[in-house]
Order: sequence, then structure tokens, then C-alpha cells
Amino acid sequence: MRATPIPVLIATLALAVVVSACGSVEDAGAQTSATEAGRDGGGGPVTVTDARGREIALDAPATEVVGLEWGVVENLVSLGVMPVGVADVQGYSHWVSAAPLDDGVADVGIRGEPSVDALGALDPDLVVATTDLPTNIIDQIEALVPVLVLRGASAERPIEQMKDNLTLVAQAVGRTDEAAALLEDFDAVLAEGAQRIEDAGLTGTGFVMADGYIQGSTVSIRMFTDGSLVGAVGEELGLENAWTGEGDPDYGLAQTDVEGLTTLGDVEFLYYTNDATEENAFESGLAGNAIWKSLPFVVNGHVHRLADGIWMFGGPLSTVQFVDAAVDALTS
Repeated sequence: MRATPIPVLIATLALAVVVSACGSVEDAGAQTSATEAGRDGGGGPVTVTDARGREIALDAPATEVVGLEWGVVENLVSLGVMPVGVADVQGYSHWVSAAPLDDGVADVGIRGEPSVDALGALDPDLVVATTDLPTNIIDQIEALVPVLVLRGASAERPIEQMKDNLTLVAQAVGRTDEAAALLEDFDAVLAEGAQRIEDAGLTGTGFVMADGYIQGSTVSIRMFTDGSLVGAVGEELGLENAWTGEGDPDYGLAQTDVEGLTTLGDVEFLYYTNDATEENAFESGLAGNAIWKSLPFVVNGHVHRLADGIWMFGGPLSTVQFVDAAVDALTS
């Protein structure tokens, strides 16, 4: 099964354009408030306002934390807070290489339906979830332990949402200095990548980012619009996203098939897959497909598979991996 954010997974199984139900874009200021006493590793009380507009009050920065979505988990690990529990540990280990988990992290079930009993047995200080998780499950967990809810993504401001989510988690765990350093490094890598694209004479080059999956004899393809995180990052690198169709309002993903790719022309076609969990939809599923073999970017060798384990819905570390992989592919 293709690993995706939860609402995207549901839509994938329906072979339809992904539509998430995460709500409206939250005000950035509202998502990043915290008491000064809880910042930078202080031991005092911390209050943060989450994506629901709800204040989460903690006696001290959280140290025993459970993460229920992989982007959340990456943020925790990158900030130096190893979670005590994670939804789908094995899946995370396959898809998110930027921030590995320790061996002792407990598995609390699947991302869309974690085990409340397993989670409660860990006695955490805080559970961090996203608006992708059904409200009734959040309510069950919140009866046991404080829950900080992030908006999973926003197609209106994908990069800013990624940064806001890291900052909010950092405030809850008292690691705002670490968050600032991660974001500074991210901005530097993005600027360096844009310079490499310019130096190679590739500014303005058309590109697309995709993944695909095989169901029976059918290959379905997801396109990352400029509302997706990596689509927006590609634009910041100086590239031009050639997929102009509308994506879902949260993750910026659209769905098509091989016939839908005939409108693209000779673009740079980037894609990712994962040998540990699925068959390669482009190499195997389309190997004998006459339409695929006739596409200009296929004929001209402009198809680039990115490395396994880059989570395209993650935080700064995963996004830096994407920047490095995409720039290397296009400039090599």
C-alpha cells in the first residue's frame, strides 16, 4: 500500500482527486503562541494554541511525546526529542530516512486509527496529531492526555505551513532554538539549490513531481501541484511546475493516468517510489505502455527517480533531502 497522509490514502483507494477535510488555513500567529517561560528548554509552564484554536497548557515542556503522523514524528526527532510512541513505526522507517527512530520506540497502531489503549499505556505528557486524524479519535485520546493538533498541510502556503508546524512542536517541547537552527539551515540549502539551478542554466525549466501505484492492470499517478510542499519548493528553486491542474486544498495533490501526461511536453519528470513496500509503477507498471514510451521526456531521458526514503510531506530535514536530490538529478 502506498504510504500517504491519511486523507490522501483514503482518496487514493477511491482512485479520485485527493480532498482532505482539514479545515481552513489557520492564522500563523495563532499557531505559534507560547508562554515565554516555556521557550528554549525552560522548565516552566508552556501554553500553545493549536490548529483548532485550542490552548494546550502544560506544566513544563513535554518530554514523553507520542506522534501520530510521520511529519510530526520527523519534527520531534529533528528537534532532539525521541518520541516514546509512533503510529506505524515500520512504515515510518521505510518512508522517512531523514530522522531515524531509536529501536525502543513503541508502535501505537496505524496512523488513521491508532490504538488508544497502547497510547495510554505509555503515559505520555503530550500526543501530537494532525487535523487528518478523525475528530472522534482525537476526543478519545484527549480524555487521557493533552493533544496538540497541527494542520497537516496547506496548499495555499505549503512551505510556511511546514515551518509553522515545526515551530509549534518546538514550543511544546521547549526546543525553539533548535527549530530556528533547522529553519535557518533549510533556507540556506534552498538558496544554495536555487544558485546551482541558475549556474546550470536551468532557471525556468519545466518540471513535474509525481508518484504512482499499481492496482490490478491500472497505473494511477499522483501529481504534485505548486500547492504541494515539494512543488512549491521546486518553484523556489527557480523551476516551473508544468502540472497546472488543481490539487486538493491541503496537500496539493492531483490524480491522473498515463494519458494525462501527454499534455506535458519535454519536461523534467521527477518521481519517487519505495522498493521496500511497493512495485515501481513507472518502471514495471508502464514498461510496455506505448503512450508512456512515446512521451517526450521519456524519449529524451528526462525521467529521474529520486532516492527511497524521502518523505514528501515532512519537515525541514526531509525537504532538504528533496532539494538535494532534485538539484542533483537535474544538474548531473
